[in-house]
Amino acid sequence: MKITHFVVIFTILLGMSGLSGCVQVAAWERGNLAKPQMALEPNPLQSAIQAHVYGSREAAASINSSGGGGGCGCF
Repeated sequence: MKITHFVVIFTILLGMSGLSGCVQVAAWERGNLAKPQMALEPNPLQSAIQAHVYGSREAAASINSSGGGGGCGCF
């Protein structure tokens, strides 16, 4: 009985603490969140180039590509 009571109270407290993280961002704090280093992908152009190079190399090996192989697959 005590263990079940403890689990119920713990679950309620855990849920309440999770709800406290849902807050509105104030207008003066939005500038900090909009900084480039806060982005999920800080440099999208570099990531696109790396994805293109990776895709080209894998297409040459004909592993992850629907197209035919060709080329040496060198970096």
